[in-house]
Amino acid sequence: METLGYGLLALAAATVGVLGGLGGAILLVPALVATGMSPAEAAPLGLVTVAAASISAAPRQLAERSVNHRIGVTTELVASTGAVAGATVSTLVSDRALTYTLALVAVVAALAGRRSGGLRDRPDPACVPSDVGERVGSLAGAYPLDGGIVPYAPRRLGAGLALMGLSGIVAGVAGVSGGFIKTPATSDVMGVPIRVAASTTTFTVGITAATALVVFAVQGRIDPEPAALVVAGSLTGGTLGARLQALLSPSASRRVLSILLLVVAGLLVAQA
Repeated sequence: METLGYGLLALAAATVGVLGGLGGAILLVPALVATGMSPAEAAPLGLVTVAAASISAAPRQLAERSVNHRIGVTTELVASTGAVAGATVSTLVSDRALTYTLALVAVVAALAGRRSGGLRDRPDPACVPSDVGERVGSLAGAYPLDGGIVPYAPRRLGAGLALMGLSGIVAGVAGVSGGFIKTPATSDVMGVPIRVAASTTTFTVGITAATALVVFAVQGRIDPEPAALVVAGSLTGGTLGARLQALLSPSASRRVLSILLLVVAGLLVAQA
């Protein structure tokens, strides 16, 4: 593969990944494998693009106050633990079995997102601008939407945390960040608005990726030259994806996310 290709692929994957809150690795890793790179080599580069895109998207998402740090930190404790476990045992898992499992999870998440069509979370006229942000002492919060303010409160935390642990294991084993599990889990299982779910996932997958990358670095699996190009492309793509995300309505974001998940499933099956 031409050297410049790594950066261009990373730019495209990071843009789409941030837009849907998936983490660009779920697109980058299959693309790299399709060019002839082994899954073991592609996995670290996938996590590099996730970490870089998360960093570049953060300023805009934080300024919009669409990230819920309390939800992020709570779920990330479980996800990071899973990432370390997954990265440690990554060499023991069959590539084919993992690929089909990921494809199945992506299809289920896509169907769940399509089922919840329309604008699920609507502005509350009783809310005032000072309500925007996170509620002290809880995981609830509110975010601005179309001139109004949408309040929300997560539910089914136990089920959500279980899926976050799975996303961490997936990130460590396959190098795909687990964002395609995290965003639907946060939105459709925990009931958090899709824009907050996508932004919070983008914020947390960088931490998950960095945790697994430490293990990969110890294993000597990170190639500096392609990694540097992936970082450059991902930083640009992350910024662009955050801008595009702010322009989409929540219902449009869910439709885009569902379509992307189906594309991901197709790529994974083709890769297998």
